[in-house]
Amino acid sequence: MSPSSVSVSANTDVFAIGNHETQLVKPDEKVTPKPLLIFTPLEAGEYPVLVLLHGYLLYNSFYSQLSHHVASHGFIIVVPQLYSVTGPDATKEVEYVAEITNWLPQLLPSQVNANLKKLGLSGHSRGGKVAFALALNKLEMELKLKYSALIGIDPVDGMDKGKQTPPKILTYVPHSFNLKMPVMVIGSGLGEVRKNPLFPACAPKGVNHEDFYNECCKPACYFVAKDYGHLDMLDDETKGIRGKSTHCLCKNGKSREPMRRFVGGAVVSFLKAYLGGDFSHLMAIKDDENAPVVLQKVDFLL
Repeated sequence: MSPSSVSVSANTDVFAIGNHETQLVKPDEKVTPKPLLIFTPLEAGEYPVLVLLHGYLLYNSFYSQLSHHVASHGFIIVVPQLYSVTGPDATKEVEYVAEITNWLPQLLPSQVNANLKKLGLSGHSRGGKVAFALALNKLEMELKLKYSALIGIDPVDGMDKGKQTPPKILTYVPHSFNLKMPVMVIGSGLGEVRKNPLFPACAPKGVNHEDFYNECCKPACYFVAKDYGHLDMLDDETKGIRGKSTHCLCKNGKSREPMRRFVGGAVVSFLKAYLGGDFSHLMAIKDDENAPVVLQKVDFLL
C-alpha cells in the first residue's frame, strides 16, 4: 500500500477540517475488485466507513479534498474507480459496487480498524443514482454487509424526465422509495442551469436531487446550495482533459471551496447523527447555522 498524510489543526466545526490527521492509502489493485482510494485517520482506533461513488466519467481522485475532510472527523472513506469509459447503462456499476461491498471485510486489521457495522453509502451525480440503485436492490443482489445510511450528492437519473438511463430509479411516486435506512440528499442550485446551449444541464430538472428527495421516506433530509453547481464539490484542481472539462461543461459557482466544505460538513453531520447518535450538528444545519453557503432549500422528514 502507498500512504500519504495530511496534517490538521484542532477544530470541531464540521465545515472545517476535523481533529484527526488523515492519510490516503492505495491498496494493490490485484487484491481489490476495482481500484480504490482509501482515506483514513492516522490515529489508532475503530471508525465508521463511508463508500463514495464518483460521478459520470470522473476520476475518484477528484474527490480527494472532500474525502480528507470527512476522514478528518473520524471516518474511513472508500472511493472506488468504477470505470474509465462507459455508456448510458449503469447496471454494471451497480454490480461493481456490490462486489466492492462484499470485499470490504477483507480490509486487513491495523491500528486503524473499519467498523463495518456502521457503514454508509454515498454517490455523486450518476454515482448517486448507482448508490440508490444498490440501496433499493434493483438488481436483487446479495450483500454480505448492511448499509445503515444513504447520501445522494446532487444525484442524477438520466438526461431528462422520460430519458432515464438503466437501471431506472425514479418512479415519480412521492415517498415510494423503500430504503429502510435514513437518507440525505444534497442538491446544487445551478445544476439544472445550462452553461452552454449546445449541451444539456448537468443535473436536469425532472431527474435531479428534487425528484430523488420527493421519493424518499422518513427519515430523510434535504439541502440545496443556492449559488453552486453540479461539480463544485470536487477538488480545486482536477487534472487532465477530464479534469479541465469539469470547469467547462457545468454551470459553476465562483469557487469550489465553499460548496465542498458544505458537502463535507453535511456528510459528517449526517453520519454523526445516524451512525453515531449525535444529531446536534445536523440540527444546526437545519437551523441554518454557520453553513458556508446560502441554502436555497432545507427540508426534513422526521
